Amino acid sequence: MEQTLFAGSANARLAEAIAAELGTSQGALDIDRFPDGELHVEIKQSVRGHDVYLIQPTSPPVERNLLELLMLADAAHRAGAARLTAVIPYLGYARQDRRVLGREAVGARLIAELLAAGGLLQRIVAVDVHSPAIEGFFGVPLEHLSVVPLLVESVRNYVTENCVIVAPDLGAAKLAERFARPLVGSLLNMARQAQGLATPHGVKQRSQRGRRGQIRPRSPEAPEHDPRIQPTPHLSESHRP
Repeated sequence: MEQTLFAGSANARLAEAIAAELGTSQGALDIDRFPDGELHVEIKQSVRGHDVYLIQPTSPPVERNLLELLMLADAAHRAGAARLTAVIPYLGYARQDRRVLGREAVGARLIAELLAAGGLLQRIVAVDVHSPAIEGFFGVPLEHLSVVPLLVESVRNYVTENCVIVAPDLGAAKLAERFARPLVGSLLNMARQAQGLATPHGVKQRSQRGRRGQIRPRSPEAPEHDPRIQPTPHLSESHRP
């Protein structure tokens, strides 16, 4: 089955680099807009019976790039492509994988359903999503790749015995640990006291007066009841990021 690579407008340089690495060229297509702002996508070559890969991160502006990816998939499907794979290096809305405050949308689930709608895509490739558990939201196979091993090797020569790796918040602790183990062997534990409510995008500030955020390091030898580590007063277990 002949393979064909198409790229949206979200990251043209990345698409060019991928095509060069594979020793191929990008497929011909037109992406433009009508005067009223509507998006128009047209594939300019035959893809009938081809194995088509669509490279389009849903980075900001997320909604525009997401719609462009969906229309690319629809155009390729209607042109007779035998199989469609979406390569999404940055998956927008992936951090909205649960409800924190109650009356809110689960954005990651909605995006997963949009990408699987109509059976256009047979496979999705994503890179370092916020939580691998969102694979369960998708009705099509999701290949979850990680660039952490490559980044570890890139920074290894800069890491000394006095370096520490710190996660900015609890949500990034697992990712930081994946860097720490091959580089320094362990992760610096910490506790954060933040003013406001935890959200998938960080801490949403309260209008009321509250405590200032604090980061307090703890040595690996410190006991679990270390008095320097104080509980977070504003966050219940269900509201932790």
